[in-house]
Amino acid sequence: MKRIGIALGGGGAKGFCHIEFLRAIEELGYKPSVISGTSIGAVIGAMYASGLSPDNIQSVISDLKLFEIGKLVDLSIFSLSGLVKGKSLEQFFLKTLPVSNFSQLRIPLKIVATDFWKREEVVIEHGPLVTAMRASMSLPGIFEPVVADGRVLVDGGCVNPVPYDIIRADCDILIAIDVSGTKVPPGPDTPPNMLEGIFTTFQIMQASIVESMMEKHKPDLYIKPELMNVRMLEFYKYDEIKKGVENDILKFKDGLKKLIKPFMGIF
Repeated sequence: MKRIGIALGGGGAKGFCHIEFLRAIEELGYKPSVISGTSIGAVIGAMYASGLSPDNIQSVISDLKLFEIGKLVDLSIFSLSGLVKGKSLEQFFLKTLPVSNFSQLRIPLKIVATDFWKREEVVIEHGPLVTAMRASMSLPGIFEPVVADGRVLVDGGCVNPVPYDIIRADCDILIAIDVSGTKVPPGPDTPPNMLEGIFTTFQIMQASIVESMMEKHKPDLYIKPELMNVRMLEFYKYDEIKKGVENDILKFKDGLKKLIKPFMGIF
């Protein structure tokens, strides 16, 4: 069987739908040979690559009630580098994941973060897993950056929101899942609140990066669910997010089957 590579993009809560695309691959009887991820894509990718099934990951997320999600947000009162420390989130990952290091993963994984001061992409595929996950999702101004190996690391979405290019050489069929979603404002002249302004501006920049990447080289299968007006931090909307990609899952399965079919006669 040809090697399937899947890149899981960033997009906050919308990234929960990555679980459904991983489930879809399994329902077709396949598994990814390599995974890459940015931000929430790095989180879901790490969970899956560590050995958790889509059902396991869904259970972990579904069991988190609104109050429990709030407990993971450890506000940094005195820090000037971010509103959230991220230490509670790190502890949650450590308790949830069955492994702690990239070397223990069942599926090769590449996580993207950004070196803040050098303004460049950092691809992490060795060392402590949780450190890489936290770095990749450290949205500037919201989460405190991660300082590791002499570098200040922030959200990978600053440089590579859907990192399919970094696994092109590692697979035969390359899949990219873009969960940036779509947004319709209440009115064309309605200004956003402060957080909405930060998050949406960040997503506008990410969309430009992805557009530029697509002009240079495209993945074999690119899926971008509509996910209308789901905000970045609306993690309690899991059921809505899951339902919102049902038609995309059908298109995804059809597209993947068409890509795999030419290879079937080889074996």
